[in-house]
This record gives sequence, structure tokens and C-alpha cells, in this order.
Amino acid sequence: MVEKLTAEARAAALAELPHWHYDPASAAIGRDFRFPDFSTAFGFMARVALLAEKAGHHPDWSNSYDLVRIRLSTHDAGGLSIRDVELAGKIDALIV
Repeated sequence: MVEKLTAEARAAALAELPHWHYDPASAAIGRDFRFPDFSTAFGFMARVALLAEKAGHHPDWSNSYDLVRIRLSTHDAGGLSIRDVELAGKIDALIV
């Protein structure tokens, strides 16, 4: 089982993910993504879904037209884990 990150490890990880924010109430990191239109947002979600499926780690997310909101937390660990950090980095790489 993967372990929850310590506060120090979480801070170090978030320093490498400047667009993601930590929400202590949900013990998750999140990021909002805006796109020109629904089709572009949906295409992005499809690419994230493929990454998540390959990683065996699935985001909590929502979509409203051009906005995709993603939250990552490892429920089995009771909060943020290295799996969330790794998936966030892969998601960010899709935006380059």
C-alpha cells in the first residue's frame, strides 16, 4: 500500500507543481484547466483518462463546458501520496 506524504514531502512535491494547490480539508491537490471550447476540454479529459487508467490511479474531476477541474488524492493512503504527485506531473505534461 502506498503511504501518505509527510508535510515536508508534500511541500517539496508542490514546489515542483506550481499550478496545483493543496486543500487540507480534502487532503487533495487540485488544478483547474480552461480550454477554448468543450471539444478541446473533452479531448484533454480523454488523454488524462488514458494516463490515469495506465497508472491505475483515477482523479476526481468535473467538466463544465471549457473548464476541467481535477482533484487528486489517494483514498487508500488517507491523503496525498506519491501517486498523486506523479499523475499531476503527467497531466501537466499534456499542456505543454
